[in-house]
Amino acid sequence: MQEKTEGSMKVRLGTRRRVVGPKASASLDRPARRPQSMSGMAWLALAVVYIVWGSTYLGIRIAVETLPPLLSAAARFITAGAMLIAVLAWRRGTAALYVTPRQLASAALIGLLLLTGGNGLAFLAETQLPSGLTALLVALTPVWMILLRVGSGYRPSVMAFVGVGLGVLGLLVLTAPGLSGRTAVTGVIVMVAGTLLWALGSVLSSRISLPGDVFVATAYEMVTGGIGCLLLAILHDEPSSFHLHAVSGRSWAALAYLVVFGSLGAFTCYVWLLQAAPLSVVSTYAYINPVVAVILGALVLHEPLTRNLIIGGSVIVAAVVSIVTGERHRSR
Repeated sequence: MQEKTEGSMKVRLGTRRRVVGPKASASLDRPARRPQSMSGMAWLALAVVYIVWGSTYLGIRIAVETLPPLLSAAARFITAGAMLIAVLAWRRGTAALYVTPRQLASAALIGLLLLTGGNGLAFLAETQLPSGLTALLVALTPVWMILLRVGSGYRPSVMAFVGVGLGVLGLLVLTAPGLSGRTAVTGVIVMVAGTLLWALGSVLSSRISLPGDVFVATAYEMVTGGIGCLLLAILHDEPSSFHLHAVSGRSWAALAYLVVFGSLGAFTCYVWLLQAAPLSVVSTYAYINPVVAVILGALVLHEPLTRNLIIGGSVIVAAVVSIVTGERHRSR
């Protein structure tokens, strides 16, 4: 999704996984402490996360122009996961990839929820929806995370509740008939389902036993998530209608961009930022990415910037700001 850090690396509202624990790795080699100020390199890495993750929605939209959506998602995550595993084995040795069966099963579950359910459905939804609208729908994920946690007894801040209300209002403005023009209802339903699955995976990832090293965990999540997308593609009968000669060069280029820059490059920057910059600053990606996606969609694909898209999108961004700010203050 929102992309969305890859896999388990999304900021968890009100919880933090073992990313910053004693077993976690801030780089492929050694851990680091989180400073309270930003270096020039940290600002550069944050800019990469802002722009590259925001641009992944554009990349998906271009990829699915001529590539089957679920097969594209499968290729993206299996390739990225395999590349990450290869790098880890090269830098640390194959022993670093060892996990217990329980940890592997947990990583597989999170990969299926986040990458198959969240990002895989985003590929499918973008066959019907503009990239900007998709990004704004993905931005609703923190709303579902708050609601899921309320259901398990969590009491969020007042600002978080305000954010939930704003998020629902923004969704209504974006999709209500007569307000936003013709909207592909099926695409919206698919994308909302994807954000719910992503939220569920995000909440569960802080409560189950995952590999202690975040790079190892994410590598397994990528591979299993990609396999899940491949199985869905087969059920969706995509292989039978896939013809290599029908795929455009720009779709191949977009898929390569998603693998190298979206899944590996920006992901690495994000993991490093979790240790090298204040979390309050890093978490701002959640409301910058959809803005970048809407702008790029309008500039590159000439997606219309309707009045209601701007209004609804602004309300959703305000909702995310409210939730992130409220939960950040609560965690202090």
